[in-house]
Amino acid sequence: MSLLADYNLPFVIAMGLMVLALVLQLVGLGDFDVGGDVDVDAGLEVGDATSTGIGGALLTLLGLGKVPLMVWLMVFLLLFTVIGMSIQALTGDLIGGPLYPWLAALFAGGASLPATAIATRPLARLMPQDETTAVGLDSLVGRRGKVSTGKALRGSPARTTVRDRHGHAHHVMLEPHEDASEIHEGDEVLLVRREGQTFFGVPLAERKLAP
Repeated sequence: MSLLADYNLPFVIAMGLMVLALVLQLVGLGDFDVGGDVDVDAGLEVGDATSTGIGGALLTLLGLGKVPLMVWLMVFLLLFTVIGMSIQALTGDLIGGPLYPWLAALFAGGASLPATAIATRPLARLMPQDETTAVGLDSLVGRRGKVSTGKALRGSPARTTVRDRHGHAHHVMLEPHEDASEIHEGDEVLLVRREGQTFFGVPLAERKLAP
């Protein structure tokens, strides 16, 4: 049986996609997202959409929460290809011919999902642990935020919303970097340093005084 025959078309395409994803990773256009700051500091409000609910339980069951999505996808495509071509070869021996491509793809997809979940478990142990979208407080320094409540004065911080590199919003207390500066509600700021749980920032634009 030819690997490039029409009845193996879904599996050849899957293999091509897997190779493409691998090449993108090797040349740096993809992102496994397994590095970065994984420290968790008190006071950060980080939500994980895959950690609750029936949908989250299903994703965990499939192994999506154990390894990065790109790794999971490449494992799935590899298993889909191997299982699919094996099904076609086996049916060719048993009944004298392969299955219709869409039917073989259906069977292969159904078998590949649990197989991928099983295969990603040992991979998760080999990869850097605690892979998460949580970040440390220090990683927020240098990011932009917006004063959401109150007016920030030296010694009188205001509640400020800032988004981390994953796009998650965090609410921190912020004072002006300059002693005489005032940062008003709605102003955008740049966080320049941190002392304990308090951040210090500078406004991104000068406020215009009303005439």
